[in-house]
Amino acid sequence: MARTPLDLDELVEHWTLLKDEQVLVSGKRGATRLGFAVLLKFYTQYGRFPRNRTELPGEAVEFVARQVQVPASELESYDWTGRTVEYHRAQIREHLGFRECSVADAEKLTTYLAEHVAHKERRPEQVRVELLARCREESIEPPTPGRCDRIVGAALRAAEESLTALISSRLTVESIERIVALVAGADQDDAGSTGGGTEGEDAPPVLAKVKEAPGNVSLETMLTEIDKLLAVRAIGLPRDLFIDVAPKVVTGWRARAAVESPSHLRTHPVALRVTLLAALLHEREREITDTLVELLISTVHRIGARAEKKVTEQLINAFKKVSGKENILFKLAEASLGTPEGTVRQVVFPAVSGGEATLRELVHEFKTRGRSTGARCRPR
Repeated sequence: MARTPLDLDELVEHWTLLKDEQVLVSGKRGATRLGFAVLLKFYTQYGRFPRNRTELPGEAVEFVARQVQVPASELESYDWTGRTVEYHRAQIREHLGFRECSVADAEKLTTYLAEHVAHKERRPEQVRVELLARCREESIEPPTPGRCDRIVGAALRAAEESLTALISSRLTVESIERIVALVAGADQDDAGSTGGGTEGEDAPPVLAKVKEAPGNVSLETMLTEIDKLLAVRAIGLPRDLFIDVAPKVVTGWRARAAVESPSHLRTHPVALRVTLLAALLHEREREITDTLVELLISTVHRIGARAEKKVTEQLINAFKKVSGKENILFKLAEASLGTPEGTVRQVVFPAVSGGEATLRELVHEFKTRGRSTGARCRPR
């Protein structure tokens, strides 16, 4: 990615030689003078030396070269690997009060990161940023990139060990045994898991069942989710198990436990194995509870929708009118008089369009709405 050129304000702020720095530079000549000056200003700004010539901005080199009255092209002949550059680095460290990172410094940095950073931040790149900032605060020249990686890795491991020991110490012996049993024996795809891994000969292992996503809204899905919730709660996790652990750390543990196979989980130390699985169970308990609430709400909505539909149908039927009542009465009377010896099904029903269904609708209308409002009996 192309670097943004430095403007004049940045050059003046970061690359101007101060009086005491000019004194350090004054005793040197040519490429040595320019090389020392740019090393000094780079170290003052970044707290470390440039790894090579390409880290030095061209406009900054030009700006410093004008101050020391040496052509910028002279920097090409500066030796970046010999005795001279090592002597220059020692001079600059002494002038700025910095020191190289010793073994003792590395151990202290590791302890600091483990106790104050890695307990809450598990991303190596962010822990590395904190490492470089701490080096600046302590006037320690940052270690090489490879050594930085080792310090960061050691801090992350130390923090994880202390955290997992703390979490496992909060669990009862019975809870630890139940958690360990989740991945004991065969893998999830083996039918013969034992020690709490299955609920029956054909049932999936408890851990696999807990990881499963919920199905569609139905009574069966709700019963399955209740079964999961009971299985998680049967482990006996304390509610405040992760109360003082950063949420993103717990989330990271849960993610590891969700993707690692039982055989892989079994390779971890017991404290780490228990912590990873406890984080998964802790998070899944909340998710399953939320799922059950959503299922219940959806079920209630479905019941309401079905009840509303049924009532609507009943109302429509109740207010449905049978048209042509006078014609129906005439046809019924005519058919009855024409064949008085016949049965209702043979004579009456065929006389009406729609047959028996029409007559049933007529009776339903009368029962629902009462007598016709057209003709009323009046007292004489």
